[in-house]
Amino acid sequence: AWHSPDEHWFKSLFVRKVDPRKDAHSHLLTKNEESNLYKIQFHNVKPECLDAYNQLCEETLPSIHNDKYYPCELVGTWNTWYGEQDQAVHMWRYRGGYPALTEVMSKLRQNKEFMKYREERGKMLLSRRNQLLLEFSFWNEPIPRKGPNIYELRSYQLRPGTMIEWGNYWARAIGYRQHNSEAVGGFFSQIGNLYMVHHLWAYKDLEAREATRNAAWQHEGWDEVVYYTVPLIQHMDSRIMIPMKASPLQ
Repeated sequence: AWHSPDEHWFKSLFVRKVDPRKDAHSHLLTKNEESNLYKIQFHNVKPECLDAYNQLCEETLPSIHNDKYYPCELVGTWNTWYGEQDQAVHMWRYRGGYPALTEVMSKLRQNKEFMKYREERGKMLLSRRNQLLLEFSFWNEPIPRKGPNIYELRSYQLRPGTMIEWGNYWARAIGYRQHNSEAVGGFFSQIGNLYMVHHLWAYKDLEAREATRNAAWQHEGWDEVVYYTVPLIQHMDSRIMIPMKASPLQ
């Protein structure tokens, strides 16, 4: 069928032109993709097994964290207090990226104590899932801190294609949230649920959390960040978490 030049021009108005990128989004957002890779694990525990599960973790996880044979570190390990109940959350850092992760997984398969831990752990779990994460370049690297603190893990499922926009806004927004050293770490998913962001915060208690979050609204510019980032979110979730005894983040 013949189409007039005017018709072709009219249709061209609705063709979205995308500028070609020479780099992946992850390279634009993270400090250095080869330096730190993170794994976050969510374990839903049978309620009657939670105490035994915590004890098992506290006996096993520090030995891996402290052993230089494994190029990984335990960032933090928690039980959820508000949010999903009877749940444990663990976060590991792999210095050296994917090669370090591969090395650790290979070595752990030869570790009889760890394999026994996995077998025992399996009897206590209802379900488990994990994600591999990179850290945002503008957030702090999570380092051990003294307690007592409660931690909030805020997880955002973003609309596909909005990660760069999210990063641009939060690169400014994080400056409004450093006054009480509440910002622990910010991460985005590489494998698992994609377009997923996790922000980790520390507070002395729930009252301090409320006061700190309210104080952010007193800073000029915070309301603008909230206004422009909320439309990027498809779903969000918040967990209040209590550190286990073995957690470097207390």
